This record gives sequence, structure tokens and C-alpha cells, in this order.
Amino acid sequence: MFKLFLKITFILMFISPAYSSDENIDMLNKLGKEINVYSKKLVNVDVGDTVFWKSVNPGHNVEFIKGGIPEGAEKFKSSYSKDTSYTFKTPGIYAYWCTPHKSIGMIGFVVVGNDKSNLDSIKKIKFYGKSKKIAEELLNSL
Repeated sequence: MFKLFLKITFILMFISPAYSSDENIDMLNKLGKEINVYSKKLVNVDVGDTVFWKSVNPGHNVEFIKGGIPEGAEKFKSSYSKDTSYTFKTPGIYAYWCTPHKSIGMIGFVVVGNDKSNLDSIKKIKFYGKSKKIAEELLNSL
């Protein structure tokens, strides 16, 4: 009987569904020497995973950048100073920023399903100020 239990347990380990790897990102006024920043600038998730942005400090939000999401994906813009989340249903790269702090470097990317098919459209986004340099560094790291 015990051998049967072990066999069933072993089989279930390989056929059970994979657990998601949701990500948490803090919206911060300061992190190290940086001001107005997301705690993670680049995250990789699978289709169906959720990213949670926590409003640790007030005055921040999350806005997907026009031209910075895969074709067929939904636009998204959160309220200011509120925790928010988004479940990713379409693979590709999602570029986002904090609306009032986009020119001073508060940007990030989510890569869904390791799909970089929309990389060319992401490279065409007009980033401003400090965000331009950060975006270039992040894109080079993909």
C-alpha cells in the first residue's frame, strides 16, 4: 500500500499544473541614489501571470506607453497613489511609466512569455530625459 502511495505521489508531481510566478513591484520616491523609481525595472513573467504594483509612496501610477504593448493587448493606466495589478494575457514586451515621472526615469518593462516580437515597436518609443538612457540600457539587456 505504501509503495502505491509513493508511485501516485511521484506521478502527481509531474502532472500537476505549474504555479505562476507573479511579480511584485514597489512604486517608490527613493531607492538607493535614485528618486521616483519602480523597485524592479525589468521583470519576466509567463502568460497568465499577474504583476502587482504597490503604492509604497504617494504620487505614482502605472501607464502602458502608447506603441509599447503587443498587438491585441489592452491599454492600461492605474490611478495615482493606489495599489494596482495587471494579469498578462498576450505575450510580448510591455513598456510602462509613471505618468508624472516619466521624464525623470520612472519606467519599466515586463516581458511576457519570453516573447520579444514587438521589440522594434518598443525601440520607436520617444522616451524623454533620464528615461531615454534607462530605456536604452534595459533594451540592451533583453
